[in-house]
Amino acid sequence: MLEALIFVVFPFCMVFSAVSDTLSMTIANRVPLLLVAVFLVVAPFAGMGWAEIGMHLAAGALLLTITFALFALGGMGGGDAKLIAATAVWMGLGFPLMDYLLISAILGGVLTIAILSYRAFGFSQIAGQNMFLKNFSHESGGVPYGIALGIGGLLAFPSSPLSIWAIEQIVKP
Repeated sequence: MLEALIFVVFPFCMVFSAVSDTLSMTIANRVPLLLVAVFLVVAPFAGMGWAEIGMHLAAGALLLTITFALFALGGMGGGDAKLIAATAVWMGLGFPLMDYLLISAILGGVLTIAILSYRAFGFSQIAGQNMFLKNFSHESGGVPYGIALGIGGLLAFPSSPLSIWAIEQIVKP
């Protein structure tokens, strides 16, 4: 049961964030709240000690501090900042978090270049009526970075501590 919760909640939140940001340029507050709440419920049952849970929460606090500063400076959206911090709680301080941040940064750069290129063509004005493409078309619009964060989270998830624990539980003889 615990394994199912791990394998459903995190991927669902990543996909939901990507789709939500694509359609509305927002990531609902309930997504990062759900991620943190489920982590806090699951982690002790997955054998994490209080010190390890504290380090995971410290990762989230550190990333929230950094991303909130970027939000305050206009460098990123508030939903993106909260999603990064909540995802950091699942990844912890270590290589899974570095993987997540690096993958998301690369994907975000590719996404930004693709959207700016798309906006440069006249086709974007016609295709901009499509509900999935409308937020990509407006020159004044931002970049729905939740797409990169969601995909980055999904790609980094298999190396996260809770994912590794859940896989070990499933493959145990």
